[in-house]
Amino acid sequence: MTVVLTDPQERTRFLRFAVVGIIGAIVDFGVMNLLVNGFHFFYVIAGTISFILAILSNFTWNRFWTYPDSRSKPILRQLIQFAVVSVAGLAIRIPILTFVEPALLLVLTLIALHIPNFSQKFISQNFTLALAVIIVMFWNFFVNRYWTYNDVMNQEAK
Repeated sequence: MTVVLTDPQERTRFLRFAVVGIIGAIVDFGVMNLLVNGFHFFYVIAGTISFILAILSNFTWNRFWTYPDSRSKPILRQLIQFAVVSVAGLAIRIPILTFVEPALLLVLTLIALHIPNFSQKFISQNFTLALAVIIVMFWNFFVNRYWTYNDVMNQEAK
């Protein structure tokens, strides 16, 4: 974490990773909401599908924009490494979606009886997804930086 704070190149990578994460979050939230509210998918299944699509978007952007200097590994190897990190992130994410959303919905139901039922569900699902995205983003950045893209040198090491 210190390197991100002290090395301008690493800080730039982190900021780019965060921008890529925002794009991925838009894909994630958009697909999840479309599947749940438009096609009536089960929330956890919709969240899993949206997560996979966000992974593909994030890998593409990170490979070509955040880490353009990471080319000593074949793209397929990096994709597999990125996918492994992301699946581990999914293992962090699914319990959050499974257990936090119903608890939050219950709280909203108890304290906000004047909010329409659809809005309570919408708020609880999206807040839970945001929480999961933030937690998994930190996991993904650090593990990908030091495993998937470990062929990139930082300024201090040069």
